[in-house]
Amino acid sequence: MKIALLIVDMQKVFLENPKEKLNIDSACEHINYVADLLRSKNHCVIHIQDIEGAEDIHSESLDIISAIKVEDQDIKVTKEESNAFWNTELEQILKDQGIGLVIVAGFAAEHCVLFTYNGAKERGFTTVILQNGILSTNSDVISHTYRDRNIISYPVIEFIVG
Repeated sequence: MKIALLIVDMQKVFLENPKEKLNIDSACEHINYVADLLRSKNHCVIHIQDIEGAEDIHSESLDIISAIKVEDQDIKVTKEESNAFWNTELEQILKDQGIGLVIVAGFAAEHCVLFTYNGAKERGFTTVILQNGILSTNSDVISHTYRDRNIISYPVIEFIVG
């Protein structure tokens, strides 16, 4: 079974100067570790970037934050809606890659992460949230997300990919 890690909206515009204290370093550490692990076993890493309102924003602020590693083999998908599957090529990319398990990580747990998680499930993919790999500006959202969704930790991913 092939695995895809969807890294959602880890962009400068959202995360460079957050008003709230976010645990960005820890989330990036988990995301990067899992991404490296998956890349080493020829699985798929996809960076999803929100470009909604891009004409009103300095384009550099739409870039992925420097704390997230982006490799040449990674795939990039842009979106204008909260659900990264809506009006994008993401579903076809996953099908073309033969993906069976979708792991969702990134920002913001209560918006784009959740909607993308739901979008993957609606399209028939086995879908999980990366434990310690999601961020939110609302402190209680992370625990609610974990409580109500399927989650996966990096040791389980290590076991799965061998």
